[in-house]
Amino acid sequence: MRRVNGLATVGRALTCGGAVEKRLAQAALMSTCSSSSLNSHIFSQKLADRLGLSRPSLVRRVAGTMLFSVAASSLAQDALAKEKPRSEKFLPKEVVLYQYEACPFCNKVKAFLDYYNIPYKIVEVNPISKKEIKWSDYKKVPILKVDGEQMVDSSDIIDKLFHRINPDSSIPDGEEKKWREWVDNHLVHVLSPNIYRSTSEALESFDYITTHGNFSFTERLVAKYAGAAAMYFVSKKLKKKHNITDERAALYEAAETWVDALDGRHYLAGGSKPNLADLAVFGVLRPIRYLTSGKDMVEHTRIGEWYGRMENAVGESARIKE
Repeated sequence: MRRVNGLATVGRALTCGGAVEKRLAQAALMSTCSSSSLNSHIFSQKLADRLGLSRPSLVRRVAGTMLFSVAASSLAQDALAKEKPRSEKFLPKEVVLYQYEACPFCNKVKAFLDYYNIPYKIVEVNPISKKEIKWSDYKKVPILKVDGEQMVDSSDIIDKLFHRINPDSSIPDGEEKKWREWVDNHLVHVLSPNIYRSTSEALESFDYITTHGNFSFTERLVAKYAGAAAMYFVSKKLKKKHNITDERAALYEAAETWVDALDGRHYLAGGSKPNLADLAVFGVLRPIRYLTSGKDMVEHTRIGEWYGRMENAVGESARIKE
């Protein structure tokens, strides 16, 4: 990632700036069955020795049948994990999410929609003009419209959708509620100081934001370089506000705290499916996973196995492409 000459100077000027910079800041709060010929040969030979078989072709057929059986069993388990739990009691005609691409709260809602296979459209809100949500009295994202009904605040949105999918169930309490609150009150505050930790990482993050966001060519350039500079300095203030001394250490500690909460379980509640807390953690981490900070997190903590499992469980996006 190239450094931009004068980035620090631009950043200092922007931190004293006005509405545009503040909106840019808001936008940023964002079994291997690889049967090689050698392995197959070794397996076949061991099987022949065990069964007393001498014909190589027969041995290979027997071995192939056994390997196929194992593979089929593994695929069946994967299919169960990826099964889309659509509810026949909740089939909205139109769901529209107003969002910023890198917003962690927006991504939390998207993880829920994707997991429950609820088709939705995306309206990317321009953080500078916010013209896409001028119709609403609520001026933050995410905003979700379900058949014309406006829903706001990510946790409230998820609670309402969960109740419509499960009308006979109450909103989960106890451990699940505790960790959902941990996501909103702690985990999200660790992210910005990490993705804007250095000028190069700030530029990397804004390259992602402007590539996916609703920007004209000129706005894209302004947002990438001016926004990255502004958020580099804003992140230092956030770091101080939340008593973070070492950004990466705080991120790694949060990841390890979550893994400790799992306590050896595939998902927080145990069993074969994630709950709302799993979806919340996954959702806010998803936009940073393949940035430098996310790669470092997976490399230096134990969260990678759970994250990969969640990628499979959530599956492909339910977004309707227009």
